[in-house]
Amino acid sequence: MSVRRLIAILLVLGGLMVVGLLLPGLGQTQNATQLPEPPLSAPAAQGATLPLGTGLPVVVRSGLSFVAVESVDENEQTFVATVDLRLRWTDLRLRYPASEASVGYREWRGELAVEQLAAIWTPDVDLANLVGDPDADSRSLRIFPDGRIELLRRVTATFKAPLDVTRFPFDHQALSIELVSRGEPVDRVALDYRQEDLEFSRASAGLALDGWDIGRVSLTRDPIAGWYGETYARLRASLDVGRVAGSTVAGLFIPLLASLLIPLLATWLNSVKDGEFQTEAFELTNIVIGGLFAVIALNFTVNTDRASLANGQNTVALLFGLNYITLALALAINIALFRFNVARSLAGRHVQHEVFLYITWALPLTVAATAAAIVLIAAVS
Repeated sequence: MSVRRLIAILLVLGGLMVVGLLLPGLGQTQNATQLPEPPLSAPAAQGATLPLGTGLPVVVRSGLSFVAVESVDENEQTFVATVDLRLRWTDLRLRYPASEASVGYREWRGELAVEQLAAIWTPDVDLANLVGDPDADSRSLRIFPDGRIELLRRVTATFKAPLDVTRFPFDHQALSIELVSRGEPVDRVALDYRQEDLEFSRASAGLALDGWDIGRVSLTRDPIAGWYGETYARLRASLDVGRVAGSTVAGLFIPLLASLLIPLLATWLNSVKDGEFQTEAFELTNIVIGGLFAVIALNFTVNTDRASLANGQNTVALLFGLNYITLALALAINIALFRFNVARSLAGRHVQHEVFLYITWALPLTVAATAAAIVLIAAVS
């Protein structure tokens, strides 16, 4: 073999070895180019922690306005309303140059707002007295260049609201929405309000509710106890509504007051001559028994239609009590005075005559004065 051929063979083998060494490196470079390193999810990491730039607690300014109140269910003690909830706080991590906001803030609405809220920290504020799921729930989010955040939430739903009917039908009720911060205790997240939040918290100009007069909205802080001795922030936004008393007169108070006349008739229909009663006691007793069944039927109807009046002390319950007491007195008068002539047996016919005359005006006057006092106390208290 000549020297030239040997050199050529060695050069070919060396070239093959060099190519074999370079191919793995080229493959790795190609793979690295096709599979780039995934970007860091900085917003998601940021949204998992409290904004500590302004210290603790993180103050969430809260306000709530009543857009509409559709109905009040007194039996279920609930009301259906559309409300606007506004929450405002500061997160210095979200600051950006003012030149990037042409209208002074960045804004997202609807699904875009929900997506943006998932990427930042937001206060975990619940509508605590919500019944079931909302009929409608929409959001709007604004972030200002200095890190201020404003979340506006419009909710249409049914809310629980205990009613106090002690002064019925002159009562005022508080239709309240309870805001509770459940995610963090009050030393880390606090619900608060200032004058501008009070001005935001109002009833809309066109709000009307059948049978009720619309009043003002008030905000009150009312913290609640949590586990391990912790306290959580709670804020109540309450719309005051006053019942229109005239709407209940015809359907409720006229029958109630009219039923008081039944036991009085059991005494007025009798007469006395020479110390002797002219009407048989059993005939008048039948009137009293009929009145008793009438009051029981009316009581059952009222308790069915207005279950909130069935329990506790209120004007209607007191008037029903007065009806039962008057029926009992009329029955006692019929049995003792008209049937067994107790007054005549103890003191003679003249005394029996005078007792009868006294009862005919004293009993109606006492009943009328008591009924008037019950109604007036409820009206002025």
